Amino acid sequence: MKTPVNKVKIINDPIYGFITIPNQLIFELIEHPYFQRLRRITQMGMSNLVYPGAHHTRFHHAVGCMHLMQKAVTVLINKGVRITEDEKNGVFIAILLHDIGHGPYSHALENSIVDGVSHESISLLFMKELNKEFKGDLTLAIEIFEGRYPRKFLNQLVSSQLDIDRMDYLKRDSFYTGVAEGNISSERLIDMLNVVEGQLVVEEKGIYSVEKFIVGRRLMYWQVYLHKAGVVAEKMLVNLLARAKYLANKGVQLSSSRALNYFLYKDVEDAFTLETLKTFSRLDDYDILSAIKDWISHEDKILSRLSEMIINRNLLKVELSSKPYGEDYLQKVKDQMEEKGWSKEDLSYFFVHDTISNQAYSDISSKIYLYYKDGNIVDIVEASDQLNIQALTKPVVKHFLCYPKGIKIA
Repeated sequence: MKTPVNKVKIINDPIYGFITIPNQLIFELIEHPYFQRLRRITQMGMSNLVYPGAHHTRFHHAVGCMHLMQKAVTVLINKGVRITEDEKNGVFIAILLHDIGHGPYSHALENSIVDGVSHESISLLFMKELNKEFKGDLTLAIEIFEGRYPRKFLNQLVSSQLDIDRMDYLKRDSFYTGVAEGNISSERLIDMLNVVEGQLVVEEKGIYSVEKFIVGRRLMYWQVYLHKAGVVAEKMLVNLLARAKYLANKGVQLSSSRALNYFLYKDVEDAFTLETLKTFSRLDDYDILSAIKDWISHEDKILSRLSEMIINRNLLKVELSSKPYGEDYLQKVKDQMEEKGWSKEDLSYFFVHDTISNQAYSDISSKIYLYYKDGNIVDIVEASDQLNIQALTKPVVKHFLCYPKGIKIA
């Protein structure tokens, strides 16, 4: 793969300072409308309703990931790991485009109007379409992204339990939310990376940085990503979009942008065609927000009420419990809602009973291995003297219940 040399392009990032775009091909990918769309996709969904500073975008994150990947590749080459120019470009592009398939407000769209189509699969579709435009220059990046490339460590840098994606979003989201617990030392972690027998490892000196990374990830999930107000806001958005889709299927006219209109009035779950992909590339947070503002005055009371509640941050009340809610308690909430005038149809949208879970480290999927001077490679769970690292391998499940404010449960 030959990439023409361009004059140096830099981006000023609040986390890392100046980020250099390594070559003309990557510059052109960043300039492409598919990638520029990420400027209009928020990184943290509805979390800005909890942390007002959390307005950064997927664009910030993707470019930050590319920067950290450049650092990681340089570290590995300096330690004697052979990485060709083509492989460097491939892994840079793979991490740059890993989130290009995200829909508006992150995961909300995946659970409503394009239900059943993951952002990872859409990212792959975008990469394959770009590969046609760039005459095959993304072939190696796609192989790395899919995990088909024989040099496993390149895929692990893109997607694993200690990947570049996590190193950036933990540090970046910590910065923009002001939650200091997530401020991991990504630079230290990268400096400690190595490759042994084709496997990505962390040198033994990096054990404490890895421990902080795992603990920091746990704290960020409970304090930020799974904050109860953020969870209920996203559930309300999912329910709102589901209501809009339901009305569209009934033939009700809804004002929306052409791109949003396409997904409201067309089922795309089974076949994500080229037309669908190109329409998706024009769909972003602004389409959703503009529609919600307009739907406040819609004659459908459920759509109107949900829209107004989201716009004015009048969220449902939320309860969290480490134990499942009993059927008697759930029925009491429903009965109270009906007594207050909420219909059975309303319950489908304003009563939410679900679970959230977090597993900071999985010792079943890709593990984080420490590499010792004597040649031994040990899983972090066995190597760490912190008892809570072992505990963090178990998923923690919490049950939550959402219902309108003003409902009193005796």
